[in-house]
Amino acid sequence: MENMSYDVIVVGGGHAGVEASLAAARMGHNTLLVSMLAENVGATSCNPAVGGLAKGHLVRELDALGGEMGLITDKAGIQFRILNQTKGPAVRGSRAQIDMDRYRVIARNVILNTPNLSLAQETVESLIVQDMVVKGVRTDLLNEYKAKKVIVTSGTFLNGIIHVGEIQKKAGRYGEERSEGLSASLKNDAKLDMGRLKTGTCARIDSSTIDFSKMEAQPGDELPSPFSFRTDREEFRASKEQLPCYIAYTNELTHEIISKNFYRAPLFTGQIEGKSPRYCPSIEDKVSKFADKERHHLFIEPQTRDNTECYINGLSTSLPPEVQREMIHSVVGMENAKIVRYGYAIEYDFVDPRELRHTLETNKVSGLYCAGQINGTTGYEEAAAQGIMAGINAGLALQGKEPLVLRRDEAYIGVLIDDLVTKGTNEPYRMFTSRAEYRLLLREESADTRLGKYGYQLGLISETEYERICKKDEQIRYGAQLLEDTKFTPNKEFNAMLESMDEAPLKDVSTAQQLVARKTFDIPKMLKIVPELEKFDPYIQEEILVEGKYARYIDKQSEEIERMKKYLKIEIPEGFDFTKVSGLSKEVQEKLASFSPPTLQAAMNISGITPAAIEILHIYIKMDARNKKAS
Repeated sequence: MENMSYDVIVVGGGHAGVEASLAAARMGHNTLLVSMLAENVGATSCNPAVGGLAKGHLVRELDALGGEMGLITDKAGIQFRILNQTKGPAVRGSRAQIDMDRYRVIARNVILNTPNLSLAQETVESLIVQDMVVKGVRTDLLNEYKAKKVIVTSGTFLNGIIHVGEIQKKAGRYGEERSEGLSASLKNDAKLDMGRLKTGTCARIDSSTIDFSKMEAQPGDELPSPFSFRTDREEFRASKEQLPCYIAYTNELTHEIISKNFYRAPLFTGQIEGKSPRYCPSIEDKVSKFADKERHHLFIEPQTRDNTECYINGLSTSLPPEVQREMIHSVVGMENAKIVRYGYAIEYDFVDPRELRHTLETNKVSGLYCAGQINGTTGYEEAAAQGIMAGINAGLALQGKEPLVLRRDEAYIGVLIDDLVTKGTNEPYRMFTSRAEYRLLLREESADTRLGKYGYQLGLISETEYERICKKDEQIRYGAQLLEDTKFTPNKEFNAMLESMDEAPLKDVSTAQQLVARKTFDIPKMLKIVPELEKFDPYIQEEILVEGKYARYIDKQSEEIERMKKYLKIEIPEGFDFTKVSGLSKEVQEKLASFSPPTLQAAMNISGITPAAIEILHIYIKMDARNKKAS
């Protein structure tokens, strides 16, 4: 008889679902992934790209933990670029154009070939919850699957409604059914607070009808860098043939066409109730809010290596079909463009992420986790990052082990989850480098040395890979220490060498690290003053240079983190009256009173408690201690 009981059930086969199910299965747990359409597991519903500013950080961290997104991207990628190349390493971001079709096929094949992991093409209609403990799920085929842990990664499918002008369609993605029963079950059975959000996508164009000669070509990097630390860099560069993207622009005519049809835009007519993403607005939103702008950038991106369809990044819209045709034809190079798929907006239900713990388990229902867009985020990368953390924590709970909660100073993933569960969101949440207070410590290239130990301990990365990480870390530390220990005096000979490199002479004794910190110092100059570093490969040399340039700032942030750790260990007096802390909202006071946390760290881990609230509480605890001492 077929087994209908599992350790973990993952509901939804998007990017969060893929990472959650793989993590749980690879940790040794019998896992079932339930997806509406088996062929759409890992589908990229919107843009044909992975990564970007801050999003690239999430993918690299995911990879360091043993996730799959970076590996699939390297295989399916058709163009690779490092964004913000002229800025500091901390805010640079990897981005890849992908073959959308190949990405989906690779993802599905990985799922089907992973031990402990089964795939079922069904629709989950409801959760099985008893005494606020999850027991499994029921599907549209009347199957009941039992499990100790259930992870919901439903994306935009909960009560999804698609808008194209005045037309409304019930769907989770164009052409695919939405989920109604599960949304009702989350509200009624799990008692979760839910809201409504909106996102959208652009039209896709027949590539043969675009005149690319009228557009500006945007090639990939000459020396492309892989996303995954586990991809061989040299082999990758030797084998990767890249396709260009193109840049086009809207114009006054485009804006006129859009503005005269505002009265038909669901975004403005009240037809759409959900809150839109502020940082990825539709073209009608941009034209409305930035009426003084003469043009907006459009990025024409191939959807596959065959380049039969192009995605018009920057032209997301829910305007009626005839308006979409007219505005696209107004763009230079797209006068004769034929639309294969029209753009649309979609609004959907989401769970207030303040309903979750930092493990992504719900506060109200034991064993129930949520990850991805259901938690109010937008983007493949944010979803995948939550997915792997939910899968890991479900697995650890089954093993009776402590959960893995990444700190804000440890990972962008830590920032993402902490923001969601403490602050919540009323618009689709997107990751930015500016959200990370300790971003100098969280560079993309340090993701493996920061997080690889966890991936290894969990069994998600191999011993060989962990040895590579340890060797990399050792070499970088050695090089950074060598820069610190190597000193130079301002003698005639050394200053002559500096002048030959167009560098200002020394006036005082300086370390190699202080010299490397100069903006004008690069790898050749570093090797000239510290030739011992020539024994390392160029990648390690680059990392040593970066460490040297940012050493002072990194030390400062590290000291700040240590102070914060000590500060969070401060105990909250037993019987402390939180209602007397006037700077806290009534909601925060009630939460603190309900949980009675013993320390500031414990208070910080309560969903909805912000760092600002902790600071206020700390001040009052100190005042309370002084008053007691005085009396």
